[in-house]
Amino acid sequence: MMAGFMSYFGGRRDTKQSTRDAIVTLRQQLQMIEKKEEHIQKKIEAERATAKANAIANKTLATAALKRKKVAELELDRLQGTKFQLETQVSTLESASFNAETMAAMKKAAGALKDIHRGLSIEDVDKTVAEIQDQMKDADEVAEAISSTNYSSVDIDADDLQRELEDMEREQLDDVLAAADHAPVHLPGAPKTVPQQVVEEDEEEELRKLQAEIAL
Repeated sequence: MMAGFMSYFGGRRDTKQSTRDAIVTLRQQLQMIEKKEEHIQKKIEAERATAKANAIANKTLATAALKRKKVAELELDRLQGTKFQLETQVSTLESASFNAETMAAMKKAAGALKDIHRGLSIEDVDKTVAEIQDQMKDADEVAEAISSTNYSSVDIDADDLQRELEDMEREQLDDVLAAADHAPVHLPGAPKTVPQQVVEEDEEEELRKLQAEIAL
């Protein structure tokens, strides 16, 4: 490992450039992943809206939409796992590059000190290098401890789909009831004209009264 760091700042500019190129490539890939994440998130929202809209009228269509939503969610999880791995690689490369530059500065300073202090003990230098190597080893062990996210094949729980479908059915019913509560109520108005039958009955009643008065 030490030889690798020495070659990094030992006049081989191609190593520095390749490190920079790798970091740029990783960051470009991360941008692509973020765009894909946004696309998948919109797809998930669209499938959920479809499932909710058909939770009562067309349960077959609603169930199919929920399945597509689940698959999209798993794809989003896998994509986020990949994104995490790339971010880890970028961080590792940047850290390694920083450490190499630090080592270069230390080497230069060590040379200057050697010229000034010829009597500097080599044991002290070895101890410093050994401590740095131990720290680098610890950093490598931490990076290796980060496990990759592995996903098995898509396994959709039918009971989970049914529960989510029932929840959406209740949501749609609540929306319908809420809309009904706010609907205006139109009551029939009072009749503006008197029915013909009522008029005729009134005339007959008045005629009977007149006949009764004449009889008297």
